[in-house]
Amino acid sequence: MRAVFQWSLGTRTLELGKRTLIMGIVNVTPDSFSDGGLYLDSDKATDHALKLLDEGADIIDVGGESTRPGAKVEVSAEEELRRVLPVITAVKKQRPEVVVSIDSYKASVARTAVSAGAEIVNDVSGLRWDPLMARTIAEIKCGAVLMHMRGRPEEWRTLPPPGDVVLLVRRELREWAEAAVLAGVRRERIALDPGFGFGKSFEQNYPLLARFQDLQSLGFPLVAGTSRKSFLGRMLAKDGKDAAVADRLYGNLAAHTALILKGAHILRTHDVKAAVEAARVADAILQAH
Repeated sequence: MRAVFQWSLGTRTLELGKRTLIMGIVNVTPDSFSDGGLYLDSDKATDHALKLLDEGADIIDVGGESTRPGAKVEVSAEEELRRVLPVITAVKKQRPEVVVSIDSYKASVARTAVSAGAEIVNDVSGLRWDPLMARTIAEIKCGAVLMHMRGRPEEWRTLPPPGDVVLLVRRELREWAEAAVLAGVRRERIALDPGFGFGKSFEQNYPLLARFQDLQSLGFPLVAGTSRKSFLGRMLAKDGKDAAVADRLYGNLAAHTALILKGAHILRTHDVKAAVEAARVADAILQAH
């Protein structure tokens, strides 16, 4: 069964575990692998966020920099804020009750986004790339998602394979969470994400899915994002050609269902309506034990 947590976001808490929460992705970027450029205009991004909320998203995750495979991580904090701030502000103005997450590894972006209404910082680097990030999270008292990543996106294709990917992810996430706590971040503010696809080869993602329940022993809420990722495209390949990004939805729902049954609390996805409906059925299975 899934553990129940009260995830502290500062001014309120989110109950996690009774049902799966869905985090809808809004990429305000020109180059994200799935929808880059579609929502670079802040009005379009805001409309998209509101649509995801209407489809049942519990959290909106707004990002201004792509970390797709091979990407050079180099967007300035100023440019990132120019992309995301109008969206966060507009969404909070139209739906003040909405939980907004800022997808960034930069402390200055996190601080400004939280002052604009975001309540969660979703950091793909596990609070490691910006030496000020952990202390900043502690000061601004928001929720934090620490994601696991091996290396940087431009290095992923050349990384040596890990011995046991699940053991590696579990060990490093434990170390990074403890480092965050030592820097002053309260435990009840932290959630962990194993980072499907982030520095893991196609075949390494399946053991991580199959043994996802092993991460429950870390004692934190678990976030997972498999949406439209290339390891699904490879599994769904036809005639030696990976399935296109637009053709990965049904495979992703299989991954979602497995994740819920193995203890995921929050699923991060582009396809909110489908995820909400799949989660409703998977949650019913969990509760019928």
